[in-house]
Amino acid sequence: MNTSNGKATRERHVAVFAFPFSSHPPLLLTLVRRLATALPNVVFSFFNTKKSNQTLFSELSCDNILPYDVWDGIPDDYVLVGKPQEDINIFLGVAEEELRRGVKLAEEDIGMKVSCLVVDAFFWFSADMADEMNISWVSFWTAGACSLSAHFYTDLIREKSAQLKGSTGPDDEISDLIPGFSVARLCDLPGGVVFGNLESPFSTMLHKMGRNLGRATAVPINSFQGLDPDITKNLSSKFKLFLNIGPFNLLSKEKSQLKSSDEFSCISWLENQKPRSVAYISFGTVCKLPPHEVLALAEALEHTKTPFLWSINNDSKKHFPKGFLEKISDNGMGKVVPWAPQVQVLEHFAIGVFVTHCGWNSVLESIGAGVPMICRPVFGDQQINTWMVERVWRIGVRIEGGSFTSHGTCCALQQVLSNESSKTLKERIETFKDVAQKAVELNGSSNQNFKTLVDVVTGVSL
Repeated sequence: MNTSNGKATRERHVAVFAFPFSSHPPLLLTLVRRLATALPNVVFSFFNTKKSNQTLFSELSCDNILPYDVWDGIPDDYVLVGKPQEDINIFLGVAEEELRRGVKLAEEDIGMKVSCLVVDAFFWFSADMADEMNISWVSFWTAGACSLSAHFYTDLIREKSAQLKGSTGPDDEISDLIPGFSVARLCDLPGGVVFGNLESPFSTMLHKMGRNLGRATAVPINSFQGLDPDITKNLSSKFKLFLNIGPFNLLSKEKSQLKSSDEFSCISWLENQKPRSVAYISFGTVCKLPPHEVLALAEALEHTKTPFLWSINNDSKKHFPKGFLEKISDNGMGKVVPWAPQVQVLEHFAIGVFVTHCGWNSVLESIGAGVPMICRPVFGDQQINTWMVERVWRIGVRIEGGSFTSHGTCCALQQVLSNESSKTLKERIETFKDVAQKAVELNGSSNQNFKTLVDVVTGVSL
């Protein structure tokens, strides 16, 4: 545990609970760093697992952010067997007890009672903790308003889908299924709403989260006003404070995106490509395509002669067509790397399309760079994000049939890179790019909403 220096200068103590998986911790830390900069006399105790904290704070030094380790629930002699969400479910079994214990230790360590909880929205039980402590509860949603709405209205959606059972299929468009949506499809809802194992610890957590969010003092999200006006209007009527405070990728360029970190020379390769000609391909650090889809995507790129930059783990390269890597190396058509500085890549003039799993961070980064998308969603909020990208915002296309085939991928590449429709996609995403950039300007809506959040954290009467 850490000890703080200069305790006499501390005016308030804010406890932060990170959900230690995927992109959740770095996004929450980005928010806390902004708060810590705006509030130098407030100390933030940041609770996270040891493994995640070591990654986050290896190069970060901030006087008023103090990392505290909580147990991940996995005994030293336990071996994970690879069940779906196994590590998450184990952590959820100990999370509340660990966080309660951690808060008590931090209060003793820092010498101040916690005056506000800033938490990943997944930690629904922290609403009860805030009530017991008689303090503000800030529940941060790392993704978009579309997925948040699906979880908030889970009970309503289940009720409506039960009434429609037998008359409506999962692929059918349903009017007024979710407030704020003109139409939606059951198949595009995040797992745990109507499909999947609804009794799993993860699904139960999401359901309880949706039921408890209305208790939050504020619900900030990593998005921007103007992207989802109808959903924002609806959720603003349900929450005490619903605050679009992003997109984070436009507010702060993280160290990982600096030019000096381009260890695989992606940018220098892009410099030799024609404007808006290159397909950038990445499915994040968690999603992994089935072997036959890796093969089909590679075949489509080769068949259409589309220049490409593909970020893919080394293990998946064995699924490429025979001689594929040698051929693209010889003709310079493509570049395959294990990692790419994504924000920097997307902002390059050579990129014409982003082939993506449609995770929320990737969607925001594509919008921020004005690059249309080809979407192949895998799990979580990616299906509903894809629905928004293709059908609501109309800034990209879903891969035909939901998975990569050689023919379907060829059609998608042509549609986004060379058809007349590509012009419309590019014009629309440029419009959203402008709205996003205006939101993060000094007097923009996201910065104004952030000031409101600062008032919540400091206890200023609103």
